[in-house]
Amino acid sequence: MGDANIVGSNWRMVEVGRVVLLQGNGPHTGRLAAIVEIIDHKRILVDGPSADAKLAVPRQALPTSEVLLSPFVIENLPRGIRQAGLKAAWEKAGIDAKWKESNWAKRKEQTERRQALTDFDRFKVMRLKKQRRFEQRKALAKVKASA
Repeated sequence: MGDANIVGSNWRMVEVGRVVLLQGNGPHTGRLAAIVEIIDHKRILVDGPSADAKLAVPRQALPTSEVLLSPFVIENLPRGIRQAGLKAAWEKAGIDAKWKESNWAKRKEQTERRQALTDFDRFKVMRLKKQRRFEQRKALAKVKASA
């Protein structure tokens, strides 16, 4: 029999430097932070020195159940780094730019935008979708007729 080499997904690990998205019912829900220290197997110390005020998080201890791990990591971040050092490493790694380019952030922004729509805005979106669908079906019928 051949050797089986089983390797888990590496980006799902709780590690110092991993960027997380806060969830739950707290005031900082939906913001980004980096893991600065691992307190125990259920709690971590996070800090989010984002330049964007909407994404900044003060240093705090959180249970791992209230964070979502992102695929972004700040490489070679020492344990227990202070605010100024973390901010420099955050900017050097370009975490804010990477986050804004990720599909996760785009989807989150789109969801927030749709939740803010009024009834009339939803009606306009429905009409635009119907127009698009009509044009697509018309083009498909033209292609089928010529084939």
